[in-house]
Amino acid sequence: MVVDAVKLVRDKEHHGLADDMLRVEELEAVLPSMTQWRVPGGRRVDWAALEADLGTALPSDFRFLAEAYPVLVIDDFLKVSVPRPGAEALWASESKEDEILQDLYEMGGTEGYVPYPQPGGLISWAESGSGDSFYWKTSSPDPDAWPVVVRGDNGDWSKFPVGAIEFLTGVYRRTIHVPGMPRDFPSDSPEVLGLSDRID
Repeated sequence: MVVDAVKLVRDKEHHGLADDMLRVEELEAVLPSMTQWRVPGGRRVDWAALEADLGTALPSDFRFLAEAYPVLVIDDFLKVSVPRPGAEALWASESKEDEILQDLYEMGGTEGYVPYPQPGGLISWAESGSGDSFYWKTSSPDPDAWPVVVRGDNGDWSKFPVGAIEFLTGVYRRTIHVPGMPRDFPSDSPEVLGLSDRID
């Protein structure tokens, strides 16, 4: 019986990894120019340290993306902020101390959303050059069930019942529409730039 339980856990981990790989491959299919930035052998983010600092695990699809890719800027507009190896504490700190979100919350401008680390609080994972913010709502003990919440620069708030990678795939496949985004978002042939992992 114990062997069966261990096998079930391993099967679940294997299928979860396969699902995450498939999600990232779907994003790569929609954004083919991103593949030039894939890091051979992975980036080796210290997830244990980052998640200890942050106080929570993070969604597995995001972790898979962050192991394969550096910070990505899509179409000179949307920046996907993955942690840099060696700067995990900085990423965790910025996620816990989101001053713009905290200020909006204190002014009553978050439509009931709260900053992390409050229960169900928002953790940022991307931003746009126009001031839009992309969050997870940490409403479940299972990070893989966290929905995406978007705060548009114009004050619109939108919630999507998908993870970050599925959200990006949907946006660039044009199956997910985000209210309040610029008219030319997403562009017809988005280019992706990978930023260096160097820490100065």
